[in-house]
Amino acid sequence: MSGFTRNTLAIVRRELAGYYGSPVAYVFIVFFLLLCGFFTFYVSRFYEMGQADLRSFFQWHPWIFLFLMPSVAMRLWAEERRTGTLELLLTLPVTLAEAVIGKFLAAWLFVGIALLMTFPLVLTVCYLGDPDMGAVFCGYLGSLLMAGAYLSVGSMTSATTRNQVISFILTVTICLFLVLAGWPPVTDAMASWAPPWLVDVISGFSFMNHFASMERGVLDLRDVGYYISVIFFMLFATGVILQNRKAS
Repeated sequence: MSGFTRNTLAIVRRELAGYYGSPVAYVFIVFFLLLCGFFTFYVSRFYEMGQADLRSFFQWHPWIFLFLMPSVAMRLWAEERRTGTLELLLTLPVTLAEAVIGKFLAAWLFVGIALLMTFPLVLTVCYLGDPDMGAVFCGYLGSLLMAGAYLSVGSMTSATTRNQVISFILTVTICLFLVLAGWPPVTDAMASWAPPWLVDVISGFSFMNHFASMERGVLDLRDVGYYISVIFFMLFATGVILQNRKAS
């Protein structure tokens, strides 16, 4: 195992221990599961639809993630800066890239575990009918990638401030734009005054558009590449921000 991998995994373990050593993690998981259940069963009327698929479950994820992912990401670096442990972390025998990737992966893994706990829904649709498991897999993959994109934005904003509330608000604002840019009511309103190419360009940046096809069970490498690009760019920006603060 290389030094980079070993140090990154050490940071992942440290961060995960911090999550599960606090009751906030369990509150988050319970709240996430309750929201998913409420929107799936009570708002989308899962049983009344009479369809053995999980589209009524996945369609709410962009909106649920809009507020829950920033609440996870806001502490990534803001808490380190507030408590003064950021300088200590950066003096350890780990590189800045290892620290950024390790903290992000820990948050992503934490969210992935929460998402995995919704698996009883898969068992439910299997009991009720014969669902397309490929579509279910694509939906979960799309949700996990979208959650990673949200978290990467939160990592970047968290590096800019020591106030977690400010980080939360900035993340929600940026992610709200990235969701609404492809939301049909917004694109329809834009189409009334903007040229089609401009509408396509703006909607191309939307989490919503790239998630919609995966939600339907269509695995397009362009959608996967979009989310990976967002994650890479935001983590790179996080590293640049932290490097500038380290040098100043």
